[in-house]
Amino acid sequence: MNLNLEPGDFVINPSNKSWGIGQIQSIVKNKITVNFENKGKLVINIEKIILEKVK
Repeated sequence: MNLNLEPGDFVINPSNKSWGIGQIQSIVKNKITVNFENKGKLVINIEKIILEKVK
């Protein structure tokens, strides 16, 4: 599970950097809704896709 992620945090998907920076909209159990600048809003299973927090 990803560490210290909260709604409002900015993240990237290191496997798909072309998605751009995304902002976390919500977190429910292992599902995170992220609005990416180049991909739009996606629901991500954090057990399968690892997100990295942008500083």
